Amino acid sequence: MTVAPLLTSSFITYQVLVNEPVLAALTAGQWVGVTVVCALASALALMPPTFLALVFGYFLGWNALIPLFALNMVAILFVNTAVHWLDGDRLRHHLEQNPKVGQILDRIGQRELRFIFFAKLSPVLPFAVTNLVFALSGARLYNVLLGGFLGMVPRTALAVWAGSQARELRALLTQSGGMANLGWTQGIVAALLLVSVVGLWRVLKGK
Repeated sequence: MTVAPLLTSSFITYQVLVNEPVLAALTAGQWVGVTVVCALASALALMPPTFLALVFGYFLGWNALIPLFALNMVAILFVNTAVHWLDGDRLRHHLEQNPKVGQILDRIGQRELRFIFFAKLSPVLPFAVTNLVFALSGARLYNVLLGGFLGMVPRTALAVWAGSQARELRALLTQSGGMANLGWTQGIVAALLLVSVVGLWRVLKGK
């Protein structure tokens, strides 16, 4: 779930670069279809949302925010529903047999929304992995959706802005992940990482 997005991103980068004129000519209805396909791909750990935000931002500008937020919420809902249907909370009950793990799960449960928010705020934690962990932990769907939405707002907005500011698609997708070349954005990414780490540490310590 961490390697697959890297491999597929390389393939998709090539396809996007080759078909840039086609993507630039897509209608609003066609972008809806693209969003649905990307939501399923993100849920299956095939496309990282930050990469998609860069691409959507390049072609749609700030209009990309609504489809991207919808994409992320659909992916989270899909994973949560699939895990509860297949697992039925069996893994959580098994993990709770370990006292230390059970204690951590209790702390997360007491501050569930905060934990999900800080996990989604982190620019390094894989999107698909966190969705799976939340679902397996038995987190309430409302908190997963709300915390996921709030946590991904800064990351998504930053990536969309980076995409909208890029003059060339090739430079955006092939040079250090797009955002790394936009100066002060590196500071924002570092700040998001720091806030998320401190927030997660405080939740796990019960503070």
